Amino acid sequence: MEQRKFTISVYSENHLGLLNRISGIFLKRHINIESLTVSESEIEDVSRFIIVIRSTEENVKKIVGQIEKQVEVIKAYFHTNDETIYRESALFKIASDLLFDERQIQNIIKESNAEIVTVARDFFVLSKSGRRSEIQGLYDKLKPFGIMQFVRSGRISVSKEAMNISELLKY
Repeated sequence: MEQRKFTISVYSENHLGLLNRISGIFLKRHINIESLTVSESEIEDVSRFIIVIRSTEENVKKIVGQIEKQVEVIKAYFHTNDETIYRESALFKIASDLLFDERQIQNIIKESNAEIVTVARDFFVLSKSGRRSEIQGLYDKLKPFGIMQFVRSGRISVSKEAMNISELLKY
């Protein structure tokens, strides 16, 4: 079976140690987590993990089954890239003088739809949201000018199809 990128969504109660146990499931199977984001969900007191991996569908089904065996886990789902709408965010810290002295930097910012978050005496910070390839493209354009700091978030996503998690919690 071919390996593909999958997004796993895990709805759970927020309990100490759950992240460690979930990451252990991937460790035992020698599967690298490419991206991990944890946040509150649309349901009060329920957290949502978004985990991106590259694996076979057979392995993903087994992993989701193991994750669902964790006591605090309410439900876990997996989706392909085509079944989700997803984005990442990134921040770029760059020397301030480039913003004023390099016209090309201003063009790059405008063309990439990046946003200037703050400007200080020694640096300015750009924010960019989009697909990984869009953020990487901006990174590649800015790198020759010198990036002082760079950070990229994990994937955030919503499924195109309903996951009906709220319906599960009614019972």
